[in-house]
Amino acid sequence: MSSKLLRNVVLAGVAAAGAAAWAVAPRTFNDKRRNFVPSIPEVWYAHRGLHDAGSGLVNPSDVEDYSGDNPVSAEADSASGSIAENADYVALARRMAMKAGYGNPDVAGPIAPENSLAAFAAACEAGYGIELDLQLTLDGQVVVVHDADLLRVAGDPRRVEDLTYDELTRIPLFHGSKPGDLKAKPLPGADANPPLVVTPSAAPDGYYQHVPLFSDVLKVVAGRAPLIVEYKFSNNSAWDARTEELMEKGHALLEAYDGPYVIESFHPGAVNWYKEHHPEVCRGQLSWPAKLQKDGPVEWAAGLLAFDWMSRPDFVAYDWTGGASPQVRLARAMGAMPVSWTVRSSDELAQCDQYFDRHIFEAFVPDAQ
Repeated sequence: MSSKLLRNVVLAGVAAAGAAAWAVAPRTFNDKRRNFVPSIPEVWYAHRGLHDAGSGLVNPSDVEDYSGDNPVSAEADSASGSIAENADYVALARRMAMKAGYGNPDVAGPIAPENSLAAFAAACEAGYGIELDLQLTLDGQVVVVHDADLLRVAGDPRRVEDLTYDELTRIPLFHGSKPGDLKAKPLPGADANPPLVVTPSAAPDGYYQHVPLFSDVLKVVAGRAPLIVEYKFSNNSAWDARTEELMEKGHALLEAYDGPYVIESFHPGAVNWYKEHHPEVCRGQLSWPAKLQKDGPVEWAAGLLAFDWMSRPDFVAYDWTGGASPQVRLARAMGAMPVSWTVRSSDELAQCDQYFDRHIFEAFVPDAQ
């Protein structure tokens, strides 16, 4: 190789490294100091509250029905351990929810399903922080729910954006499920095309939880636990009037709230919205190690934190499996706090703990480790 070619290769490499560092760079220390930006409180963050039904455990494909009688394969020792840990977690969630005044021992089904008032109250009682998700209803109410539709959490395939809050109050979460179930049973007509599910005219009898208003969640938490608030969108590359509406309404509620919180989103535009409008708020970029062939170039680039130049986050909330990736290590070295999501067993924690400064967890009790 000629000296000229070698020099050009070296210069190209330096330029590429510089571009990568510029793209991944978080908010500067001077910017944080100028805007009095708080750090993320050092606690464990319960994913969607401390819940006894919802998105927990390990990869669902490991076990067809971990809460039933199906045996676990001999090679799935970690899955067996996770199932045992999940049982302890569910029991803790139920105890803490009842301590907070939700349900009672006679309730056979879930007492504190994910992203419910009971789950948030349980997290507060147990001394955990909370991670939760914001969306807008048809009538423009800010509610706390993760998925775009209610199929997994209520057996109802309709989208949250197509339902009013009044309707949501009559749709129970995980109705008829067992504590610890990952998915709700589909409602009659849910499998039809189009779905034949309709909203009940009256609330069901007995104890149940429903998708709550964010304002009611804040009243329940009342500053007792730090919050990681995620702005949730079905399309993280689009920006429209509804996106703007959620940002404005969500922040208005947080601005009036007297308690510690930080915000995050997979949508770099949402994090950038905070950079432009409310630089005093600690902001985080959510991401994960997407595959180019499977997920496409945009998701792949987002997984490389290539859009952090837009958001200049204070922290990077990254899938726990990607803590050792070069982009997360670089972001950490440049001052962004790495936060894992979502650690679901002590085995997963042991694998990723050295790479993250904070953890979002579910399905096991981290303080017992």
